[in-house]
Amino acid sequence: MRAIKVVDYDPCWPRLFAEISTEVSALLGDRLLSIDHIGSTSVPGLPAKPKIDLAAVMISDAFLPAAIEIVRAADFVFHGDTGEQRWAFTRDHEGYGFRLYLCGPNNRAHRDRILFRDYIRDHPERAKAYADLKGRLAAEADGDWDFYTGGKTDFVSETVRLAALKT
Repeated sequence: MRAIKVVDYDPCWPRLFAEISTEVSALLGDRLLSIDHIGSTSVPGLPAKPKIDLAAVMISDAFLPAAIEIVRAADFVFHGDTGEQRWAFTRDHEGYGFRLYLCGPNNRAHRDRILFRDYIRDHPERAKAYADLKGRLAAEADGDWDFYTGGKTDFVSETVRLAALKT
């Protein structure tokens, strides 16, 4: 199994997000509502896997089939629906990569990821606890991605619940 690598925050991550965001925006054009930097690389100072996560939100669910085909035709690997009405794609580069999600404007999973990101950004003590948890899980997982991801579920759910109370 491939080791789970969590690295210290890299100040180039916002620039990498901006570069890929510009490319995705050009691909999807005026049917795009927003492109959001999500995941741990979107939180300054937070250790993360060296993969930039971004979500492209379409102005309507009706545009998703065409958007999926446009991105599939570009230099991305298609992984299908995550089970949340979000379609996942990846692109790897030397030392880092990208994970792109496509979704519609009212996607709950996307909303939860934004709530989580913003709460972690605004609560350094929560970000520190998350960083500690991720480091421990990566060390204990021995390449088991289900163990690593599953080990974060309760923390993420509780953080989204706390964030929702503030809105």
